[in-house]
Amino acid sequence: MNSKFLDIDGILVSRELLERKFVCDLAKCKGACCTMESDYGAPLLEDEIEQITPILDKVFKYLPQESVEEIRKNGFWEKKEGTLLVKSINRRDCVFVYYEGDIAKCAIEKAYNENEVDFPKPISCHLFPVRVAEFGGPVLKFEEYTECKPALEKGERENVNVLDFLKNSIIRSYGKTFFKKIQKVNGN
Repeated sequence: MNSKFLDIDGILVSRELLERKFVCDLAKCKGACCTMESDYGAPLLEDEIEQITPILDKVFKYLPQESVEEIRKNGFWEKKEGTLLVKSINRRDCVFVYYEGDIAKCAIEKAYNENEVDFPKPISCHLFPVRVAEFGGPVLKFEEYTECKPALEKGERENVNVLDFLKNSIIRSYGKTFFKKIQKVNGN
């Protein structure tokens, strides 16, 4: 086995999740993960489409009119190269982005935090900057983005690794037992 990865119950986990420090710094990055220029939006799971569709009306009130119109006209997701993705506006803003001042935020997450819906946001967004690839099974890998440099610096200052920063999203995806097994490997 490659020493850069841990095998936890058949799921490969990059050691970077334990070694790299990371804490989002929205004041500095301005929510860049929701506004990265790309032909591809955030990955979606098929069941997430089924979970998001019935809550759209509750999410719409947080979105700019342009996004509401785009979703009503063309939907909020697309399939590219066999992968389901959230659509974006002008190859940049996620269709679910709204702004608080100059900071991009997720309208689904806002509705969730206001206890209006029970779906927090797509898991690929919740796990960011960790991406899940399939290579004979799930592979969790830290992806470094220049836009996230402030998060790396804040993580160092606060001494929080990627694993601990993403605790809730990892538990949401893989369960508490899985999370505790990774922590045990890390000596916690």
